[in-house]
Amino acid sequence: MFARRENRMTIVAGALCLGAFLSFVGLAVAALLAQTGGADGGTLFDAYIWRVTRFTLLQASLSTLLSVLFAIPVARALARRPQFFGRIWLVRLMALPLGLPVLVGALGLIEIWGRQGFLNSGLRWLGLEQPVSIYGLFGILLAHVFFNMPLAARLFLAGLERIPGEYWRSAANLGMPPRALFRFVEWPVLRGLLPGAAGLVFMLCATSFTLVLTLGGGPAASTIEVAIYQALRFEFDPPRAIALSGLQIAMTGLLLLVLRHLATEPEEGMTGGRTVRRFDGGSWNSRLTDGAWIAVALTFLAAPLVAVVVSGLDADLLKLARDPNVHKALLTSAAIALASALASVTMAAIMIRAATTVVAPRRSGPLARGFAGAIGASASLILLVPPVVLGAGWFLLLRPLGDVARFAPVIVVVINALMALPFVHRILAPAMATHAARSERLTASLGIRGFHRLRWIDLPALRKPLLMALSFAMALSLGDLGAVALFGSQDMVTLPWLLYSRMGSYRTADAAGLALFLGLLCLIFTILGTADHHRQPERRKA
Repeated sequence: MFARRENRMTIVAGALCLGAFLSFVGLAVAALLAQTGGADGGTLFDAYIWRVTRFTLLQASLSTLLSVLFAIPVARALARRPQFFGRIWLVRLMALPLGLPVLVGALGLIEIWGRQGFLNSGLRWLGLEQPVSIYGLFGILLAHVFFNMPLAARLFLAGLERIPGEYWRSAANLGMPPRALFRFVEWPVLRGLLPGAAGLVFMLCATSFTLVLTLGGGPAASTIEVAIYQALRFEFDPPRAIALSGLQIAMTGLLLLVLRHLATEPEEGMTGGRTVRRFDGGSWNSRLTDGAWIAVALTFLAAPLVAVVVSGLDADLLKLARDPNVHKALLTSAAIALASALASVTMAAIMIRAATTVVAPRRSGPLARGFAGAIGASASLILLVPPVVLGAGWFLLLRPLGDVARFAPVIVVVINALMALPFVHRILAPAMATHAARSERLTASLGIRGFHRLRWIDLPALRKPLLMALSFAMALSLGDLGAVALFGSQDMVTLPWLLYSRMGSYRTADAAGLALFLGLLCLIFTILGTADHHRQPERRKA
């Protein structure tokens, strides 16, 4: 009886989260549509829209392919080398690009790959004149791989680290060669994660706006997101913007549907929970291969970040540190980041638990499967609704109530929480599924329910993915500019908005210093999210 009541409460909580999510997005879209009474679908069939659609698909597909192909060997190398000097810092570094403001990352890439960058300067010294151009398709692909490869690699690494240690001992006893290990042990895990990771990266690349605007180089490299922004910012044509958003959702939704059918549910093996010890990778060939992939990934990620640090150190950091505007922006950014991250992680955990409960064997009917599917789809489709659309819609809704700035903190927190939801869902869903497969029957047979299960069973096992998800969500919110750009004011200034303002006023030295502060803050959040990785083996040994 208590179990049924707990399951009902879980399902109701998940339904409330889903309803709040859909209401927030639906009201924003309805407010935009109400401006002219509907959308004119005929505006979609012009040459410009077809051109930007083709380019959106091209750059997103190539960016996803390159990011995933780069991430798989890097994740395997890190999983096979659990102990080497600086490994934990490399894992933390791989989370930093995701939380950096896009403008900061783009500036770092320009410092390395740009016309006056390190690479072109070296090649000109060798007698080659302007051999590499970062603007256009090449620059967009380069930037997307820089931002998204670390995300895919960390998702793959988390999956590989969940493989039970008994699998590796059995493989060692059977004398499996490296190719067989990949085929029978690693690939089943990667295959289950691949559609979700690829779909997430594709949506991030398809909805990319600032990178395309910064590195696109002109109208020939425009995307649907840019067309949506132009329709709202310059033409204020809400129906066209909504119609373009619908085209974007339909295009990427079709791909997600295909990827979902390709996905396979991994079979979770039972484990005694001992420290995982891999017996492969002892040969010189594997050591050299793993070392090469780790070195390439480190160089590719660290070089632009080092360029940001070098340019930031040239600024007057003491002056910035004493600036009251910087203090206010720092406190505002930290408060918004913490609130949105907690909201995103809580909502994701409730929705994942509700989806798992509702599709239990005794209630796995069409309605239950539809509810679970809606939860999974909502966690991905939010990326297809641009923040500018949500912000503009709620601006119109709140304008009759007076000063919109009063509601700005709440709206920004909610938008940031929803935008972080896909990342949090990708981190928590596999970990919660693995934990449920290993503990559900035992806890049910022992009658452990409610708060006691949460405290003694769930939180200890899910602490690492929860901290990782929280750090990702905080870094994403900290680096956000889209929502703040619409609601920012004298009373609510964040670090990204202050950085953008200093860049717009040509105070490049101050902008470089603020970029350094922002990067260090993101690194601190990343350290807090991954601090448990190197302490876990000591607790197990004890």
